[in-house]
Amino acid sequence: MRRAAHQILSRPQFVPTPETPIERLRRWVFNELGTLINGIVHAGPGGLLGLLLTLAVAIGLVALIVRAVVATSPNPVHARRFSVSGPRRSAADWSAEATRCEAAGDWRGALRSRYRALIAELARQGLVEEIDGRTTGEYERAVAGALPAQAREFAGATELFERAWYGDAPTDAAMAAEFRLLAQRVLVGIR
Repeated sequence: MRRAAHQILSRPQFVPTPETPIERLRRWVFNELGTLINGIVHAGPGGLLGLLLTLAVAIGLVALIVRAVVATSPNPVHARRFSVSGPRRSAADWSAEATRCEAAGDWRGALRSRYRALIAELARQGLVEEIDGRTTGEYERAVAGALPAQAREFAGATELFERAWYGDAPTDAAMAAEFRLLAQRVLVGIR
């Protein structure tokens, strides 16, 4: 009978899963806390002093954790006064950079500069907000909201930029010309 029970319980479905290191740590911490609290409760008159000392340590730990979290959270009052970026480059500056890149045969750099020129011009017109770290998708949504008639052209220009810049696709004069045409179509709609 005992042998049959052992055979049944040794099957894979009855074998307990091993404890993860986190589960072992959690079990150890709770066992130690239980031992500490049990010792305090059964220690008699000195147990009250131990309990108060334990509560003081726990409150101190909570205060340190809260202070650390607050210290690493940005203060919205100071965040408005501090800017990581310097002065913005104008669309003309970006276009000049694109022209220099094209003259040097750096079609990828030229496409990036032309895309930045397009964004800078849209920002100058008040149609998008130029924000450090903003994604191309966020710019696409902003342009679609501000210029629905030009959204398709802007999406096409963005796709060319993404293929060259993020996709590392081969970039050449024809791709740069296609981008310039799409950018002109976007800008014609705002003038």
